[in-house]
Amino acid sequence: MMIRTFGEVAAMVSGTVRNGDESLVIRGVSKDTRTIGAGNLYIPIIGERFDGHDYAKEAFRLGATATLWQQDRGEPPEGVPAIVVDDALSALQRLAARYREQLPVKIVGVTGSNGKTTTKDMIAAVLAVKYNVRKTEGNLNGDIGLPLMILQMDEGTELAVLEMGMRGFGEIELLTRIAKPEAAVITMIGEAHLERLGSRTGIARAKLEILAGLKEGGLFAYNGDEPLLESLLSQASKPESIIGVRFGSGADNDLWPSHVSVEADGAAFTLNGAKKPEFRIPLPGRHNAVNAMAAVAVGRHFGLSDEEIASGLGAMKPTGMRIERMRGATGLTVLNDAYNASPASTLASLELLKELIGFGRKIVVLGDMLELGDEEERFHRNIGSALSPDQFDYVYAFGPLSRHTADEAMPSFPQGRVRWFDNKEEMVRDIASVARSQDIVLVKGSRGMRLEEAVQRLVDVQL
Repeated sequence: MMIRTFGEVAAMVSGTVRNGDESLVIRGVSKDTRTIGAGNLYIPIIGERFDGHDYAKEAFRLGATATLWQQDRGEPPEGVPAIVVDDALSALQRLAARYREQLPVKIVGVTGSNGKTTTKDMIAAVLAVKYNVRKTEGNLNGDIGLPLMILQMDEGTELAVLEMGMRGFGEIELLTRIAKPEAAVITMIGEAHLERLGSRTGIARAKLEILAGLKEGGLFAYNGDEPLLESLLSQASKPESIIGVRFGSGADNDLWPSHVSVEADGAAFTLNGAKKPEFRIPLPGRHNAVNAMAAVAVGRHFGLSDEEIASGLGAMKPTGMRIERMRGATGLTVLNDAYNASPASTLASLELLKELIGFGRKIVVLGDMLELGDEEERFHRNIGSALSPDQFDYVYAFGPLSRHTADEAMPSFPQGRVRWFDNKEEMVRDIASVARSQDIVLVKGSRGMRLEEAVQRLVDVQL
């Protein structure tokens, strides 16, 4: 964590000291009284329905040493060491940017419409073979979360792998200029955030903002299967010199997975048509083998051998609810992919389920895909049209938008094999009435649908 004096922090954020000795030592930061630690600098973030300044006294009662204080919120509490700033959030971001400049750490930035968390996990696992590594925790990938992640690093952190999320233009540029990465990765361009960015071209432009903060001569590993990235690259703000590595599913890329074999608990592959070495990841699906190519590119950039990269990939621990294999009480296999969903990621998960062998019937549970803008009905119907009774035995759709998925799929399936629900408990009971111990169930939906609740019930239920 950041350890600096009160006076040093004030200088880093261009703030004015009130009520405190400048030699006072600050150890770490927190924006939440529920996580405040002894010696922390309290960051009073202002939201739509809350004002962190209202909790400053509580933060000090719980051990905070000092606080930022936004100047339009009046005077800070009497006797409380405070640094008065123009804007609390901007000051947090300045603090993180200055601290990052003072650290010897090298940073890898990862963004993309899908797969960025899994790719982040793979890259971190690879780099950890040789370096002291930190990676983004939970959803700390935005304009508050990324600065907090940087401020959690200590002086001994050698490499950090940071997710960069966004909802609109300019957000990734802000994050990359704070982080100043030595390597940048774009996993893919999908349809999430269409309601804000208007088109896939807009999404690609927003993701390419990651290059604005990339250091001179840095690595740019990007999905070569996506022509939009190639076509827009010349227009992106970027250093004069970058090392470009295209990865993807086909042999026209610099890195591509070959001899891919997929099972329910992982995938194995080689590189670029070679027979050896073989790489294994504890994640099923060809799309995850493609994302592993980004980890190979980053590992090589930072001096790891292919054997070291293979070791790291094999030891990675995926973040939960990303195609997490779970075994039910009676042997039913559940693939929990309920963390998020988009048209591209849903099709990839369906493709995975098609490839798996050794199970009885294949049951698909699909929740709404959110944040798709005006074309949300078309995207849900497209998923329905991709479902075939030759490949899936039952389809369960949950949520108002998934009604379109069910309507599109229903004519192709035998009667009763496609079912739509607006009640999660009723859906789980229905699945339990048809599922057998040797079957496999894929659960996929946007985070807002909370389908992990259905997953847990399916794991616990006695068939």
